Amino acid sequence: MEHVHLAVEEEDLYSGYNDYNPAFDSEELENDVGFQQAVRISHGRRPPMTAKFPGSAIGPRPLATSFGARIPLASSMGRTTTGAVQDGAARPMTAVRAAGYTSSLTRGSTFDPLGQSRGPAAPLEAKNEDTPEEKIKILEKKVNDLIKESCMAQSSGVSQLALEKAKEAGRKERTLVRQREQSGNADHVNLDLTYSVLLNLANQYANNDMFPEALNSYQVIVKNKMFSNAGRLKVNMANIYVKQKSYPKAIKFYRMALDQISNAHKEMRIKIMQNIGVVFVRMGQYSDAITSFEHIMSESPNIKTGFNLILCYYAIGDRERMKKAFQKLISVPLGVDDEDKYLPSHEDADSEMVLEAIKNDRLHQMERDLKVLAEKYIMTAAKLIAPAIETSFVTGFDWCVDMVKSSQYVELANDLEINKAITYLRQKDFNQAVETLKTFEKKDSRVKSAAATNLSFLYFLEKDYDQADRYADLAVTADRYNPAAIINKANIMFVKQDYEKAGELYKEALRNDSSCTEALFNLGLSYKALNRLEEALDCFLKLHAILRNSAQVMYQLANLYPTDREMCDDPQQAIEWLLQVLSVTHTDPRALAKLGELYDGEGDKSQAFQYYYESFRYFPSNIEVIEWLGAYYIETQFCEKAILYFERATLIQPTQVKWQLMVASCYRRSGNYQRALETYRDIHCKFTDNMECLRFLVRLCTDMGLKEVQEYATKLKKAEKMKEIREQRGKSGSARGRREGREGSAGSTDSSRRERLSAKMRSLPASNEPYEASSPKEMDTSYVDPLGPQTERPKTGAKKRLEDDDFADEELGDDLLPE
Repeated sequence: MEHVHLAVEEEDLYSGYNDYNPAFDSEELENDVGFQQAVRISHGRRPPMTAKFPGSAIGPRPLATSFGARIPLASSMGRTTTGAVQDGAARPMTAVRAAGYTSSLTRGSTFDPLGQSRGPAAPLEAKNEDTPEEKIKILEKKVNDLIKESCMAQSSGVSQLALEKAKEAGRKERTLVRQREQSGNADHVNLDLTYSVLLNLANQYANNDMFPEALNSYQVIVKNKMFSNAGRLKVNMANIYVKQKSYPKAIKFYRMALDQISNAHKEMRIKIMQNIGVVFVRMGQYSDAITSFEHIMSESPNIKTGFNLILCYYAIGDRERMKKAFQKLISVPLGVDDEDKYLPSHEDADSEMVLEAIKNDRLHQMERDLKVLAEKYIMTAAKLIAPAIETSFVTGFDWCVDMVKSSQYVELANDLEINKAITYLRQKDFNQAVETLKTFEKKDSRVKSAAATNLSFLYFLEKDYDQADRYADLAVTADRYNPAAIINKANIMFVKQDYEKAGELYKEALRNDSSCTEALFNLGLSYKALNRLEEALDCFLKLHAILRNSAQVMYQLANLYPTDREMCDDPQQAIEWLLQVLSVTHTDPRALAKLGELYDGEGDKSQAFQYYYESFRYFPSNIEVIEWLGAYYIETQFCEKAILYFERATLIQPTQVKWQLMVASCYRRSGNYQRALETYRDIHCKFTDNMECLRFLVRLCTDMGLKEVQEYATKLKKAEKMKEIREQRGKSGSARGRREGREGSAGSTDSSRRERLSAKMRSLPASNEPYEASSPKEMDTSYVDPLGPQTERPKTGAKKRLEDDDFADEELGDDLLPE
């Protein structure tokens, strides 16, 4: 009873509850010795709890347990404990153990709910890699890695490395099988891994064109009954037979694969049937191919098969079936959404963001590519069958246009009309082509611009530059951003020699289409005509970076270097460009002749002769090349060979007496005086007033003691008198009269190049010449013997270069016709 307190009336029963317990003062934790010591020691253990009960209105009560009497227990927080141990005996606990309490605690145990006092966990047991199972797993991983590396190498285009990796994977896989057999696990063979190794090896053999090895590898897979669905690989084997052009075997294997594929795989069966049809086409068995293609068009129609079916009907000449196949082709569903769904609606911001994301994604690009391919096949098929399905191609084109207008490809009808006009051009019916194109003047702007562009080009070819200019303006007005129309307009300015205006228009075409090579080429020609050679060189170098194998571009580059004598006089650079031209066009006589001219200017006669001779072989009618080769043989004392070239020059220019005189002179130098006399007589019969011929006849007849010497001497005097009369008239007449007086005896020369070559032939040394010592001054009065002496032969490096206008004319027209 000493623990029982009686209540007093004046005592407040609830006193003490508002007293502040300092144990809950977190600000004083730094001064709490017990707390600081608990923080410093490991695992947060605190020293034995010695705090006393705080005072309250109700005194401490003894707690009773089933193991002892009521004993007052205290904690450091002033609360009674519930899980204390009395004299080593633990009292029973409740079922709530979330705080980490346990009934098996002994005296002195600490609060450790996370088990941190038990120390770190024991280390993992190391794997023993020496066991057979571990070795097999490691080897399997290596095989899989090799297969992956082989596939990656093939995707990167390194076929040889892919094959090496595939072979190594095969060797590792065989080692793996042997290890399984040795360890007694032969029943646990990884068939999927074996299949992957063999299939990858066969594919890499095929990619490296090692077809026998690939076929053997495929046969190993196909003949193994443990591999499911291996029969499909017969398609791969058939593809190899197609590459080997073993078409009967290919069809056999395609059909075997078709038999082993169930009807559930409809798409694969359709593709195999398409391959069979294509092989029949290559074999020329169009009827069998038609059977395959018709089956596909009835089961699962597609654009490519429809086009192939039209080709087969065209090959056998079946008009009606061509029409039906064309109708099927234009009715094939593409499965492509309408382009209108990609147009902005301006209604919902979220929809705008979605459209922005999908309008250029891969799906939309695939749809565009499919549509372009379909339009290409339809256009090609229409152009192919139009002349064949009716009596005339015009009627056929009209039928195709009507069919297209009633299909989903309405916009192709105008393109077919333009193609009809182009067909008229191929048939050289310009009037009909013009009439067809003029019908587009009232159509929409795109079609009008295309038609006007073609009309402008047609009139440009006919040299009707006013009409060409008119339609070029119409095309530009209809479509300001049409580069072909702008180029046509610029070409007209170029022909009118307004190179500045032409250059500005070419630049505008390049701004509209930076990949327009025609505009860049013609811009270079404009700069060249304006003598702005540095800018012309930049244009052609840029064009060469785009068109690496264009002979015309490289020729222009070669032509620019020796043209600019101050900045670009680099014959070696020009030679290098011309050699690149010949690497692309090996038989270009003009480039060969230009190379010969450059080497001749450098003094390399042997190289010059080689290229001039090659040029003559490919084009034996170039008079300049013939003249150079004849002079070369005379200079090297092979007059007999020179005769062949001068005789060819006589055939090319029969009215030029110079070549016949050269033939006679070669006979004379080679000692064949009788043949020389006969040649001079023939020349005299054709050119009776030629004084040089008469002089040599007089000298030859005199030396040979012939009677007609007096006759020729009389004619020579008469001719000289006539020459004097013409010269007197020429002094008061025009310069042309003087030139005709000179050319009446020596023949006219067409260019400064020929004059220099003639000077070269006149300068050749006169070895063993019996006529030179007699009266050289007399012969030099009006005609110098081509074989007479002269101190120095002029270099041909300054000869007239090849005309660039020929290239300009080609480029200013041919590439401007729109596709």
